[in-house]
Amino acid sequence: MDDIRHALPQESDRFVPRLRRHIREAGLAYRTEQTYVHWIKRFIHFHGLRHPEELGTREIEAYLNHLAVDRHCSVNTQRIVLNALVYLYHRFLERDISNLQYSPAKQHRRLPVVYSGTEVQAIVAHLNGDYRLMVELLYGSGLRSAELLSLRIKDLDFGSGNLFVRGGKGNRDRATILPQALVPALRQQIDIVRLIHAQDLANGHGAVHLPNALERKYPGAAHSLAWQYLFPASRLAPDPRTGEVRRHHAHASALARQIRHAVKAAGINKPARAHAFRHSFATHLLEAGYDLRTIQELLGHADISTTEIYTHVVNRGSKGVLSPVDRLSPEISEALPVYDLAA
Repeated sequence: MDDIRHALPQESDRFVPRLRRHIREAGLAYRTEQTYVHWIKRFIHFHGLRHPEELGTREIEAYLNHLAVDRHCSVNTQRIVLNALVYLYHRFLERDISNLQYSPAKQHRRLPVVYSGTEVQAIVAHLNGDYRLMVELLYGSGLRSAELLSLRIKDLDFGSGNLFVRGGKGNRDRATILPQALVPALRQQIDIVRLIHAQDLANGHGAVHLPNALERKYPGAAHSLAWQYLFPASRLAPDPRTGEVRRHHAHASALARQIRHAVKAAGINKPARAHAFRHSFATHLLEAGYDLRTIQELLGHADISTTEIYTHVVNRGSKGVLSPVDRLSPEISEALPVYDLAA
């Protein structure tokens, strides 16, 4: 249950609990809280465990330079660290840290890993049960791994053909495609969850974690089938906030492990990543002729420039772009040198 906010000690004078409480009162997402605290802790360790109140602009510049020059971090990483430190000093400690002078990290354009349609089929063929359906949804709906695992039964709308993502990246909701080919398997998965939930209720459990204050607003919702996770965990565990035993959703590490095994078994020599199915979803829609704005909305990108990266990895052959060597006559092609790799 590492995506559920842990309870904080009441009236603690310690730095990190006070910072976490401030972030929560500001209404930031839990993932943002985790990221900010992580980088602020690393900033403190970099400066010999000195308290942030003893540090200032010069120390912030030194750390940002260290990330860019010594650690060779990406632009995005440096930007995230800067946001965390700006929050720490400007909002939490209420100190001015304007006019920072530091070496910006180099911008590296990294093209996404994309599986072909044939490769997706081969990977799926080496998966079974829940994990097969999970990967089919990653590819069929363009979901992030965390979005997939956080799906509740109520988020599937078979009537409209929509799949609703709640609190995605940036804490935004969106609607994406509910693949019609997966409807029978999804209905079967709901039946499985219904049986698991009935057994949990019979054993005195059955309440699921609800976001924000919904548990107080809708007291009975936590025990309803609609709010149960579509892919529940195999075992019960205590809620880190209350200690109540609940059934959370499946863990991302288990899904990642199954994908690694399936990619290896399929003989595909590409990185085995859950996010690659989301990249493949976007790339294949672009190859099918869908416009960037539609794909942007389905992916939930705030900026269309993020979606434009997929224009660099589309299948050029499907667009009528032919390599010059492919235009050579058969006679010329046969005359090309053949290298003996065994030599």
